[in-house]
Amino acid sequence: MKTMKAAIFVERGRIELADKPIPEVGPLDALVKVTTTTICGTDIHILKGEYPVAPRLTVGHEHVGVIAALGSAVHGYREGQRVIAGAITPSGWSNACQCGCGSQDGAGTAHGWKPIGGWKFGNTIDGCQAEYVLVPDAMANLAPVPDTLSDEQVLMCPDIMSTGFSGAENAGIRIGDTVAVFAQGPIGLCATAGARLSGATRIIAVDRLARRLEVARRMGADEVVDASAVDPVAEILRLTDGRGVDVAIEALGTQATFEAALRVLRPGGTLSSLGVYSSDLTIPLGAFAAGLGDHRILTSLCPGGKERMRRLIAVIASGRVDLEPLVTHRFRLDDIEKAYDLFGHQRDNVLKVAISP
Repeated sequence: MKTMKAAIFVERGRIELADKPIPEVGPLDALVKVTTTTICGTDIHILKGEYPVAPRLTVGHEHVGVIAALGSAVHGYREGQRVIAGAITPSGWSNACQCGCGSQDGAGTAHGWKPIGGWKFGNTIDGCQAEYVLVPDAMANLAPVPDTLSDEQVLMCPDIMSTGFSGAENAGIRIGDTVAVFAQGPIGLCATAGARLSGATRIIAVDRLARRLEVARRMGADEVVDASAVDPVAEILRLTDGRGVDVAIEALGTQATFEAALRVLRPGGTLSSLGVYSSDLTIPLGAFAAGLGDHRILTSLCPGGKERMRRLIAVIASGRVDLEPLVTHRFRLDDIEKAYDLFGHQRDNVLKVAISP
C-alpha cells in the first residue's frame, strides 16, 4: 500500500505529520497531488479543541494541485491538469444545494438537519495538508487553474477570498455605501477588497495591528481605525458624523467585535458576520434597538463549487484584486508543525502561510 505524508489531528493542542495511505479513487472522485496548501483560522480552532474532529483526520481545506487520477465516471478533466477545489465541496443533489445553498450541503437525518455540511475537507473527510487529497463529486467542484496564474495567486480562492467576498455580497452593498470591516486578518482583508468591488465608496478598516491596517489600504480601505489607540465605535460614529455605516462586516468571531459592528450601524443597516464563534453571543439591548431598529444580521459560510471558484479565479486574472501579499511566510510540509506554531501564535506579522509538499 502506497503512503503519503499528512498533517493529522492527534488531540487537543496537537497536530503532527504522519504517514497515511494514499486515498483510493471512487467513480465520482478525483485524486489531486497537492502543490500548495495553507493554514486557516478554522484549523487553529480545531487545534485548540474548540471545533471537534475525529482523531487522525487529515486537516486543511485550501489547496492548489494537479490531478493525479480520475474516477471512472468523471469526464471533462484530464490527469496532469492544474486545479483547485473550494473549501466547501457541495454534491449538487442535496436539498440544500437544490435550494441554492450548497455550503449547507448537510443531509437530513432522523435527528435533524446537520449545519455546515458542505465543509468536508478537514472536517468530515480527510483534508489537504498532505501530499494528496481526494476531492469528492469532482465534476461539481474542480476548477481549472490557468497556466498564467501561480499557485500563490489563487491560493486564497478556496476559502479566504470566497468567505471574505461573501460577507460583502450577502450584505447587499450598493454603490455609495459606507462600510466598516472589523478585523483585518486574511478574511477581513478579503472582505475589504470585496466591499470595494461591490461598489462601496467609503470603507473603514478596523484592527489593532499597524501592519494589517497598512495592507487594508492596499486592499481598498479609504480610512483605517487603530482599535488599540481609540474606541472604534466612537471613532466610526465621529467619521460618519453620527450617521453610522450602511454595512458592518465582522471578521474575527468575538463578542467585542460583533457588538461593535452592531453599534456602528445606521438604522436599517446590515451586520454581515463572517467570524467563527467559540462561545455564545450576547446582543446588547440598546445597540439592537430592542429589536425595532430594522437591522439585518446575516451569517455566511464560504460558498464553494466549481462555478464559484471560476468566478474568483477570473477576478484574480483580471488584475482587479491582488491577494499574493497575503502570503507572508512559506514552509515545506515537513515543517508543518513549525508553521502551525507561527500561525497559531500570530508572530512575525503573519497573514497566511504557503505550504509546499
